[in-house]
Amino acid sequence: MSDEPLLQFPCDFPIKIMGVGDAGFQLLAVELVRRHAPDLDETRVRVRDSRAGRYRSVTVVVRARDRAQLDAIYRELSAHPRIALVL
Repeated sequence: MSDEPLLQFPCDFPIKIMGVGDAGFQLLAVELVRRHAPDLDETRVRVRDSRAGRYRSVTVVVRARDRAQLDAIYRELSAHPRIALVL
């Protein structure tokens, strides 16, 4: 097995955030990510609602500097009560 890291930094890294699809969910997701990636480009944010419209997924592509930054983003998103899943 190689000791080569799976990711080479900096890199573009997509993060999918899922939760109940109310009007403020996208804003919440972007705000939480932006705390750790202030240079987040709004054109790299995609929103998709579930078929029934109850759930929403927000995919953001961040320019990740290092693994610590990604870990911090995942920890904050996962800890928020309105966020059901982070991939």
